[in-house]
Amino acid sequence: MKKLVLVLLLCISTAAIGQTSKTYVERYKDAAIKAMQVHGVPASIILGIAMHESGNGTSKIARYLNNHFGIKGRNNSTEIKSAYKGYNSVEECYADFIRILEKRSRFDFLFEHSTPYDYRTWVLAIQKGGYAESPTWGSKVLATIKKFRLYEFDELAGRKETAAVASNIPASLLAPDKNNSAGGSEIVYKVKKGDTLGAIAKKFKTTVKNIQKLNNLKGSLLHPGQKLKL
Repeated sequence: MKKLVLVLLLCISTAAIGQTSKTYVERYKDAAIKAMQVHGVPASIILGIAMHESGNGTSKIARYLNNHFGIKGRNNSTEIKSAYKGYNSVEECYADFIRILEKRSRFDFLFEHSTPYDYRTWVLAIQKGGYAESPTWGSKVLATIKKFRLYEFDELAGRKETAAVASNIPASLLAPDKNNSAGGSEIVYKVKKGDTLGAIAKKFKTTVKNIQKLNNLKGSLLHPGQKLKL
């Protein structure tokens, strides 16, 4: 009888955690997608780490401080005493997490060389970079990403970005590039923060499709420091 009760409690607890996770994803997926489009950090990484660190938004610092990543710092809360940083919104916390990654040189290669669709590389690099002490941290985050198919939001962010860029490109720029003659000198452009494929294409009088083809790009997400053939 005791075993049966224990099994039932375990099943109820597992179902509750699963439901809480789905609620979290539904609530914050748009914010994660937007952050990926602006900064290049995979939405799956933002959601996966936040879900793991905050217990799907149920931890005390998540509820009172909007801190979903366990980031240390000041807060003005009168409800709890904590050494963790306080934020006005979860979106603000997401932005600060990304700022921390961008600021640390050990993560430069993620922004400059890693594809935003390779969430496994991001997780392992962040763990190796000292974000978490637990040796099982990375595997748990990866399990969360896989279980809730968070990687699908990475692809969705890429499709949305491509559509947004394409909608702002003048029809004249969608024609084949006639300025790139065979045998000409190759131009290499280093991407700056805030650049988009549409803006780069317009600047160099080419098209988004040509840039994607030359650089084997599937989407339109760019990273500061990335080099593009033009």
